[in-house]
Amino acid sequence: MAWSAIGGKGIRSPLGRRAMLSSQEHLVRLTSKINLDIAARSVSASSSRQGFTSGSLSPGSSHGNVLTKESFIRYFHGTPALYSRKAIDEALGLKTERKGKFKRRDKAQMKPPVEAKYVPPKLKQHMKSSLDKMVDIFEGMTIVELAKRTGESISTLQDVLVNVGEKPGSEFDPLSIDVAELIAMEVGVNVRRQHSNEGSQILPRSPVVTVMGHVDHGKTSLLDALRQTAVAATEAGGITQHLGAFVVGMTSGASITFLDTPGHAAFSAMRARGAAVTDIIVLVVAADDGVMPQTLEAMSHAKSANVPIVVAINKCDKPAADPERVKVQLASEGLQLEEMGGDVQVVEVSAVKKTGLDDLEECLLLQAELMNLKARVDGPAQAYVVEAKLDKGRGPLATAIVKAGTLVTGQHIVVGSEWGRIRAIRDMVRKLAQQATPAMPVVLEGLKGLPRAGDDIVVVETEERARMLSAGRKKKFEKDRLRQIMEDRPVVEEPSEEDGPVAVRVEMPIVVKADVQGTVQAVTDALKTLNSPQVVFVNVVHVGVGPISQSDIDLAQACGACIIGFNVKTPPGSVSLAATKSDVKIMLHRVIYRLLEDVGNMIVEKAPGTSETHVAGEAEVLSIFELKGRSKAAGGDMKIAGCKVIDGRVSRASTMRLLRSGEVVFEGCCSSLKRETQDVDSVREGSECGMVLRDCQDYRVGDVIQCLEQVIRKPKFVSSQSGAVRIEC
Repeated sequence: MAWSAIGGKGIRSPLGRRAMLSSQEHLVRLTSKINLDIAARSVSASSSRQGFTSGSLSPGSSHGNVLTKESFIRYFHGTPALYSRKAIDEALGLKTERKGKFKRRDKAQMKPPVEAKYVPPKLKQHMKSSLDKMVDIFEGMTIVELAKRTGESISTLQDVLVNVGEKPGSEFDPLSIDVAELIAMEVGVNVRRQHSNEGSQILPRSPVVTVMGHVDHGKTSLLDALRQTAVAATEAGGITQHLGAFVVGMTSGASITFLDTPGHAAFSAMRARGAAVTDIIVLVVAADDGVMPQTLEAMSHAKSANVPIVVAINKCDKPAADPERVKVQLASEGLQLEEMGGDVQVVEVSAVKKTGLDDLEECLLLQAELMNLKARVDGPAQAYVVEAKLDKGRGPLATAIVKAGTLVTGQHIVVGSEWGRIRAIRDMVRKLAQQATPAMPVVLEGLKGLPRAGDDIVVVETEERARMLSAGRKKKFEKDRLRQIMEDRPVVEEPSEEDGPVAVRVEMPIVVKADVQGTVQAVTDALKTLNSPQVVFVNVVHVGVGPISQSDIDLAQACGACIIGFNVKTPPGSVSLAATKSDVKIMLHRVIYRLLEDVGNMIVEKAPGTSETHVAGEAEVLSIFELKGRSKAAGGDMKIAGCKVIDGRVSRASTMRLLRSGEVVFEGCCSSLKRETQDVDSVREGSECGMVLRDCQDYRVGDVIQCLEQVIRKPKFVSSQSGAVRIEC
């Protein structure tokens, strides 16, 4: 049986061989106009690989006849594969799409181009911003549940699970809360940890009480009276500028954890952090001052956090004290007092005379008993950072309050985007402790970096897991920060002619250094309130905790910024000398309102101001004089307006406006101004003068000529009684 070299494979079956030959014969007839030279070479190459030649084909095959009889035709505008496909489509009855002829467009039907201002397209975000999406995660959730909440597919989350170093399993296997957070951060969503309060040991705990109120209403003095100290006397400016935490042993034997918050308007974030971690809020109101803006703000913080309020009316020993007026004001603001049928307790106290303190203690313990405060003692701890600072000898320190569980020395923790191993735990009097129980304020040592105030503390099992969580959070935080900067960047619109003169907006870069993390945030937020869309843009290029260093000077010199130090030590001589050589201004302050006042005045000095047109004076036309017969070289006939200045003064160099019955008739410059026979530059109120307006000959008795001057109006720095500041244009 003969072999066939068609396709490079031998076919032993005669029936299969005949079917293949007939099929090849049909294809050859359809593609007779193909480049046969290329086809012959391909068949020859295929035969040589199999050990055959074209002569080894069977004599009766039509295949050999075609190769010997037909002449070779070359086509350079198509390939054999393209022509064979086209022939097969026609044989099967399929229509091949043909390209239509080019048709020239009629110029008469073409629309003229529209002249419009080019507006660059806005960048489209294909993914939902991570700032808008929040996912709740918990211990033991599965891949399926996480996929539903994040909106990602199960296969995608399983791939991320492998990338974070976990062994892939079933999508129904439970995940730890740390792994769930890592996966959620990789797909670009925010997470909120949901912890369980169940445990084998649930015991009563001490209440956490936050003291809030308006500035200078006696909050710190009241706490000094409770714990028998004198902290208020040592504070700069006589006001609290830090968030303090301490435990007070009451006369009844019970202990209460107090948080002292600042009352100045700039420390709103601190008051919000205090309300987030507290059980009870003591609202301090001065009996001689009444309800003030920060009093209302403290009430709103308590309502948003769903925390009960106990009102302490302080300074009742003063002659101008009126507690009843304060109660009426609080009731009018929606606070339901006990005396008026509500559930809010009110106590009248005096921090100076130390009266009413026992009643305040009784109210706090009664409120805590009604709330039945208990916490889980066993298991990993959950804590909240109240304040953070950088110590020269001990490194980064975090003041925290434990919510549940127990913090133990030696545990690996993740605090925000920082991590570390607890080296030491100290109470608020700097005594070492081996562990921290719920409602206990402590200072933690051993962190690798400085956390932010308000961060949660998470206990993890290993150092590797702590590093991975910290790296993922840092990456996520940096992305969100850059996105927020792009969203907050001011859009400068081109002024139109109808809007009139527009002030030039100046950017003021500032470097902020403070003693603790909370005051850094407070100063930064307060400086941003000085932003004005017409005057200046306060750009905080860098913030940090600790003293001013040489690197801060280099950064300020590179971007042309000034350095603001709040509650930091005076920089050493070498740093001050470098700042002087680099022409970098350093401003050191210990009181927040003085800092804001100096920065506001600096903004006012640096702002270019707005150019405005003011009426400097007015003159009334009393008579008209005509000079005729003048030569063309002298300007021809001329009319002179005899005027009397009725308000302000009139200057020859200024622009004049001619008014008739309140309507503008002419506006132009003054070509001549004389008093009697003397040329003068200006004429004051009450004097008579002669005035000639260039290109104006239409004067009438009774017209008013206004003298217009361009004035640069500077912005103003305004500070309210509550401490809020702003720049008025």
